[in-house]
Amino acid sequence: MHPSSPWNPAEPIEFETSRLRLRQWRIADREPFAALCADPRVMEFFPSVLSRSESDALAERAAALIAKRGWGFWAAELKATGQFIGFVGLHTPTAQLPFSPCVEVGWRLAFAHWGQGLATEAATAVVAVGFHTLLLEEIVSFAVVGNRRSRAVMERLGMRPSGTFEHPQLPEGSPLRLHCLYRLSKDRHP
Repeated sequence: MHPSSPWNPAEPIEFETSRLRLRQWRIADREPFAALCADPRVMEFFPSVLSRSESDALAERAAALIAKRGWGFWAAELKATGQFIGFVGLHTPTAQLPFSPCVEVGWRLAFAHWGQGLATEAATAVVAVGFHTLLLEEIVSFAVVGNRRSRAVMERLGMRPSGTFEHPQLPEGSPLRLHCLYRLSKDRHP
């Protein structure tokens, strides 16, 4: 499916970029996903690394949401090799955030695949799906203030900073609690 193709809600959305395939999760994705969720470099701006059971539960939730509504945090694989490298997609946060309700674009890639433009490439296509297929009016993204790499991806997507907030799921006093919010509206997207 092309990111701006008509969508049949009975079918999960799957699509490709020049180097990536964004698709439903597979059982085979769980082991490499657990490895990236256990990597302190990948999880630097999260409260902790995830155990195997925690990462499996996250993958199961992502797959279930895609099966239910057709979209979500898609598994990302390299087209050239079929290698799973993480996830990129859209999500409706369950936390009651100051700007809820919203749909966020997010990503988590294995460290070996950082610095190659893959997050930006995939997130650009995901945003197009959000606006042109799902007909969203706005997409947000947020990260710990010090997460410069993710903020740079948000800026490359054309998102604009929209202040900071304290993430309610993180404890008072946590150095990870202060987040920056980025927004992109449909009318500002090409």
